[in-house]
Amino acid sequence: MRYCKRCLYPANHPLHLTFDEEGICSGCRVHEEKDSLDWSGRAKKLESLLSNFRSDSKTTYDCIVPVSGARDSYFIVHTLKKIYGMNPLLVTYNKQYNTKKGIQNLAYLRTLFDCDCLTMTVDPRTVKKLTRVTLREMASMYWHCLAGQTVFPVRTAVQLKVPLIVWGVHQGCDQVGMFSHTDEVEMTRKYRKEHDLMGYEAEDLLDISNELSKEEMTQFFYPHDKDVEKVGVRGIYLSNYIRWDSKRQHEEMIDLYGYESAAQQRTFDTYNDVDCFHYSGTHDFIKYLKYGYGKVTDHASREMRLKRLTRCDAIAKVKQFQNLPPDDLPLFLRWLEMSETEFMSYIDDKRDPQIWKQSGDGTWELKDSICWESGDAMTKAAALTVSEDCQFVITKQRDNALLEEKYMLFGKGFVHGSR
Repeated sequence: MRYCKRCLYPANHPLHLTFDEEGICSGCRVHEEKDSLDWSGRAKKLESLLSNFRSDSKTTYDCIVPVSGARDSYFIVHTLKKIYGMNPLLVTYNKQYNTKKGIQNLAYLRTLFDCDCLTMTVDPRTVKKLTRVTLREMASMYWHCLAGQTVFPVRTAVQLKVPLIVWGVHQGCDQVGMFSHTDEVEMTRKYRKEHDLMGYEAEDLLDISNELSKEEMTQFFYPHDKDVEKVGVRGIYLSNYIRWDSKRQHEEMIDLYGYESAAQQRTFDTYNDVDCFHYSGTHDFIKYLKYGYGKVTDHASREMRLKRLTRCDAIAKVKQFQNLPPDDLPLFLRWLEMSETEFMSYIDDKRDPQIWKQSGDGTWELKDSICWESGDAMTKAAALTVSEDCQFVITKQRDNALLEEKYMLFGKGFVHGSR
């Protein structure tokens, strides 16, 4: 397997990488723009764009912002409300794998910024049936989350005739350099299907499975192109106009608003996915079993590019977390009413043969790993000089009695006596 000489990404990255003559991947090259672009000028460009949608009436929504109890939600809403004076409508898809901490973070987000928030919760029985199908067809337990998170904001924009949706970071740009920041690429149905949804729209799942009905899948149907065009819906990414630095942004939100972090199972990043039992656990383990690398490689590569980790330290992080078995898998299997044997059969069927091989006794082995790298002259030449530390903090909890034992579909988010 070929690996980038600067970060740790492999050539089989599902979003697709290219390498230049120095062995540096397209993601690292586009990331270099973060240190060369005129971000002050790009912020002014964002202000000009937002001014076309800003309303003088505080009773009118200027834009729609997809949010959750983690990730970049606090930063996006802070930027729009406090810096650009927008009045956003928040929308959230209930992923159903919710932690109590995620519920609390989302509740405080709504309260602190005084925003209206719409939530879509699909019948859990439908979500279970759908998840069984997506596990079998694409080895994904998270398809329904990605589909819901990307369709509900667009459906809301069409229904309420609020044409602007503001997203945070464009994953294809930030991870693999699929686009330049100056392309100012916007959210499209095509990108969503090919990358977020692994090539399957909701309609496609109806065609390949008789377990789901059209009525059950209604909330996952993307609006018709004519309806989107009629309202003029567009989805912009803040990362094209603001120098994106997830760690720094989260720490600002911790200081300003008390955003709560938490230790994650298979990575050192304690900020990004505290709202979900499985994102950094079983979901990430599936990714590792399919492609031979996991979320810790994403995070280590990001921090290398931001000059916080040396290659040696980044590989040490991967060695520390990559092979950890997820302790949340029994919870997921009980919820889905599925045996581990059946679960693993679906995952094994989707392993990438470029990186995995199966022995005669049926066990699987990696053909290669970034952990086995010894380094060479090109790797040393591509290295960036570390200029910051890479410490992620675990914040003080508002609720000292908080125990994360089972999913919270709905729940109290406010803890009395907290800011």
